Amino acid sequence: MDSNSSDAPASRRTPLRGTADNALKIVVVGGFGVGKTTLVGAVSEIRPLNTEETMTRAGEGIDDPSDAWGKRSTTVAFDFGRITLSASQVLYLFGAPGQERFWFLWDRLFSGALGAVVLVDTRRLEESWYAIDRLEHHGTPFIVARNNFGDPTHTLDQVREALDLPADIPLVDCDARDREDGKRVLIELVRHLAARVEAQDTTTAVYQESTP
Repeated sequence: MDSNSSDAPASRRTPLRGTADNALKIVVVGGFGVGKTTLVGAVSEIRPLNTEETMTRAGEGIDDPSDAWGKRSTTVAFDFGRITLSASQVLYLFGAPGQERFWFLWDRLFSGALGAVVLVDTRRLEESWYAIDRLEHHGTPFIVARNNFGDPTHTLDQVREALDLPADIPLVDCDARDREDGKRVLIELVRHLAARVEAQDTTTAVYQESTP
C-alpha cells in the first residue's frame, strides 16, 4: 500500500492553517479505471494519500483493465486530497475505489459529503450507473464529468441520454490529468450545490407566503 503524503516534496506539503475550522467533503466516484485517482492528484494542494496496490494475476477475471490503457495499480480503499478555499474553509477530496468488490465502502464515503463528482469514461459508461444510483439513494447532490482520454466519440447529449440524466444534473467535459480542468469540475459542482440551495430557499419562501 502506497502512502504518498510522507515523502512529498516541500512544494506539495502545504501546511493546513490553524484558522481552518470549516471542513467540506467532496467525493469523486465512478467505475474502474476512469481516472478518479488522477483527478484527485491533479487538483490537490498536497501530495495525495493513495491506497493503491499493484495489479497482479490474482485480479485476472475480476478486474478488467482492457479499456484502461497503461493501468498497473488500483485503489483498494480511497484516495485523499485537500484544497484550501479560504483562511477558514478547507475542501477534502475522497476518491472512491472503482472495482465492484470495494463498492461496500461507498456508503461510508458518501456519509457527510457535501456533493459528489461522477467521473465517467464513454468506453465503459455502464460502470457509472451504480455510482449514480447510490448517490440518488443517499440524496447526495452530484454532477457528471466525462473524462476524455482521447477525442470524444459521443456528444454530451448522447452521454446524458445513455446515463438517463435529468436536465438539471450538470454534465461537463474534462481531462482528469489537467489541474485547471479538475478545478473547473469542482467549481461546477459548487455552482450546482449553490443553485440547489437557492431553489430550496425560494420554494420555502413561496410556501411560507402562501400559508395562512
